[in-house]
Amino acid sequence: MHQTNGAMLSISIDNDSPVPKFRQLADQIMIAVKNRSLIAGDALPSVNQIIESSALSRDTVVKAYNLLKKKGLIDAIPQKGYFVKGNSGSILFFIDTFKAYKEVLYHSFYDNLPEGYQLDLQFHHYDIHHFEDVITNSIGKYAKYVVMGFNHPRVKEILALCEPDKLLVIDWNVNSPENCSQLIQDFGQSMYDALESGWESIEWYEHLVYIYPDYTYHPSVSIDYFKRFCLDHKIKHSIITDPKKFEVQKGYCYLTVSDRMLVKIIDKANSNSLKIGEDIGLISYNETPMKKYVHQGITVISTDFEEMGKLAAQFVAGNDKMQITVPTKFIKRHSV
Repeated sequence: MHQTNGAMLSISIDNDSPVPKFRQLADQIMIAVKNRSLIAGDALPSVNQIIESSALSRDTVVKAYNLLKKKGLIDAIPQKGYFVKGNSGSILFFIDTFKAYKEVLYHSFYDNLPEGYQLDLQFHHYDIHHFEDVITNSIGKYAKYVVMGFNHPRVKEILALCEPDKLLVIDWNVNSPENCSQLIQDFGQSMYDALESGWESIEWYEHLVYIYPDYTYHPSVSIDYFKRFCLDHKIKHSIITDPKKFEVQKGYCYLTVSDRMLVKIIDKANSNSLKIGEDIGLISYNETPMKKYVHQGITVISTDFEEMGKLAAQFVAGNDKMQITVPTKFIKRHSV
């Protein structure tokens, strides 16, 4: 008996059988996989372990494993050993958190997957240790990896453990391996361009305020492009990072990357009898279904997350590399 990851593999070789010993070994592993005694990601016994317990030669064991590799049933991971190969329908969808706009992304991805795929949804919550654990333990288990990275120097080396043709980095192009596929949004120039396209709706406000709370993980490059836009258009502006230190003032337009702050702005406006879209302007980052209806519609700057989900599903179903930046748009509604 050989202990695998959650499975027991029994090897029995018939020395009198006309079937070559390497094929007997390979057949028994294939039967174990078929019967789900072994599942995707399970570690197989090392060559030395089989030699010690079964008296098979090294050449016989290596030949059996090479046959299984050729059939696409197992993977050899350098310095780790042999693993049952990920099922062609097993996908890891590994994102940061499950905010409302991430739900749009997820459901679009799920709804556009061809039939037969099994989806494993996990969250890292920007925890590098958990991120490393999930990726390390997933090697060999999945056919494709759809991963949302984050700004930590170790993310790149951890993602490099994945086979590059199986890895799709989504949403934020930061610390991702150069040779993997990418499906991203831009957080710098795209903000500038979105504000530019909505300039006629916001130019009459006397002051533009960017609320960027200190707890947000939104890329800070957006601050630079916000400043550049305001300077280019000669509009008074300020940036607020302390969510406790701001007041809503008539004639101001507020841009926020946080839905928590969006609610606070609305509450403060209501408390001061200020009408959104008339007395103050309000722009929110990232589209969600409810923003179409809150206060007759909240204006947003947003990537098309439904499109991102569709494209991610195309990556899973195909074999081509993907290098796509999903456009970011200014969607005008009643709030400006």
